[in-house]
Amino acid sequence: MSEPKSQNIFWHGANVTHEEREELLGQKGCVLWFTGLSGSGKSTVARKVEELLLKRGLTCYALDGDNLRMGLNKNLGFSPEDRTENIRRVGEVAKLFADSGAVTTCSFISPYRAGRDANRGIVPDGRYIEVFVDTPLAVCEARDPKGLYAKARAGVIPNFTGISAPYEAPENAEIVLKTDGVSVEDSAGEVINYLTAKGFIPGE
Repeated sequence: MSEPKSQNIFWHGANVTHEEREELLGQKGCVLWFTGLSGSGKSTVARKVEELLLKRGLTCYALDGDNLRMGLNKNLGFSPEDRTENIRRVGEVAKLFADSGAVTTCSFISPYRAGRDANRGIVPDGRYIEVFVDTPLAVCEARDPKGLYAKARAGVIPNFTGISAPYEAPENAEIVLKTDGVSVEDSAGEVINYLTAKGFIPGE
C-alpha cells in the first residue's frame, strides 16, 4: 500500500529543523540495516555498536526483530506477506528515529531484497546503510543460539529462512561483515569506522 487508507490526515511539520537537531547532537541521523540469517550475529554486533557509541556520548538506538514482534508487530507471523509488512513497519519507525538525529540500528533477517530496497527508498539519500552480516548457513546452524534451526529441521517451524524459506542476499551492501572467526568488537569497529569516514559521527 503506497497511500494511507485514510484521506483525512495531514502531515504536521516540526518547529525544530532536522539540521538544528543534528547540530545539537553533534552527529547525523542514519539507518544501519543489519540483514543476514538467523544466528549470523546481527543483533550482537548491532548492540555492540550501540554500546560503543553511547559510551562516546553519541545518540544511538537499536531496533531488534524479536523485540518489535512482541509489541508493534505482534499481530504478524512469518508468511511472505507478514514478513514484508513487518519490514515495512520497521522501516517507517527507523526513518523517524534517524530524522531525530539518532544512529539507528535495525537487526532483522529481512530476507527479501524488495523490502530492504523499499526501506532504502523512504530514507533520505545516503542515510540508509545496508550491513550484510555474511555468515555461512552452516556456521549459523552450528551456533543455533535459540534452537531454531533444530526445530526447523524437525519441521516444527515452517517458513524458516535458510531451511524452508529463501534468503535473498544483498548485492550492493555498503558494509559486509564476515563474523565467522571475527570478534564482535572488530565487527562493530568496522561499522563505527564507516560511520566516521562518512561523517555521520565525529572521530575520537
